[in-house]
Amino acid sequence: MSASHRVVIAVFPDVDLLDVTGPAEVFAVANREMSGGTPYEVLLAGPDGGQVRTSAGVRLATDLTFDQVGDRVDTLVVPGAVDRAGAPVIDPDLVRWIAGTARHARRVASVCVGAHLLAAAGLLAGRTATTHWATADRLAADHPDVVVDPDPIYVRSGNVWTGAGISACMDLALALVAEDHGERLALKVARQLVMYLKRQGGQSQFSVPLWQAPAERRDIDELRAWITANPSADLSAAALAERMCLSERHFTRVFRRETGATPAAYVEAARVEAARRLLEGTDEPLDRVAAACGLGSVETLHRAFRRRLGTTPAAYRRRFRTAA
Repeated sequence: MSASHRVVIAVFPDVDLLDVTGPAEVFAVANREMSGGTPYEVLLAGPDGGQVRTSAGVRLATDLTFDQVGDRVDTLVVPGAVDRAGAPVIDPDLVRWIAGTARHARRVASVCVGAHLLAAAGLLAGRTATTHWATADRLAADHPDVVVDPDPIYVRSGNVWTGAGISACMDLALALVAEDHGERLALKVARQLVMYLKRQGGQSQFSVPLWQAPAERRDIDELRAWITANPSADLSAAALAERMCLSERHFTRVFRRETGATPAAYVEAARVEAARRLLEGTDEPLDRVAAACGLGSVETLHRAFRRRLGTTPAAYRRRFRTAA
């Protein structure tokens, strides 16, 4: 066994700062918290050595150039960058280096739009992968040989891991720590970093309020916020229309135009989101969860979870329970 687990993080002009520093901090805290085991050695590799300016304007000092990395790479971390239009930056020289270095790496992980670089290097062909939700459609269009799942916060496919947008880099790095040293150390690291929870990879990148783009009408946005805050209220189309001082037919038409969903579909999604939070953070029995979220009965809760998440409330709680 080598004296350290060598983590090489690629850095390049306009790389997203948190994509780099988030995983690096997780590995550093893991070193402080572990007793025994193989510590992480985190190295920043850049195209020419010296400093690299990130998208935040902060400059990072590299430890070595790409050419100096060599064959000993335990974990290769590939962050991402976007241009002014929000499109992933794909540099051909960087892609070639990633492809060559990945052949020697025990494990490869991308952060956020770094998945586009892995795909361009041919590392995601035939695999399931994720990326930032805003670029998922582009990844699927540019690389039809990749099965793109825009929902999870990270996906593992063999020795290749892909992470979702920005802050999910912390969850991805914690999962790597858990693979190397076990769940106990990963949870200790999460506590030290004051992370709300150590999320599992299958959890969604976004909740209902984030999933829906802002509406053009402010009153619809205000109504959506009220629905989220009051899942147990009467949220029938008739009641919501009355709240908006509109006829039910006109309200339904306006709501669908502004949100892309019917009132009933949006309300169910919001109630399932509320139920998820209760299942993750409390020991409330299922009948109380159903009542608190406006789903009425355990049977309705089950049907909604099956329809929305493809699982049962009990199975979801077993996987994602976070309270002590």
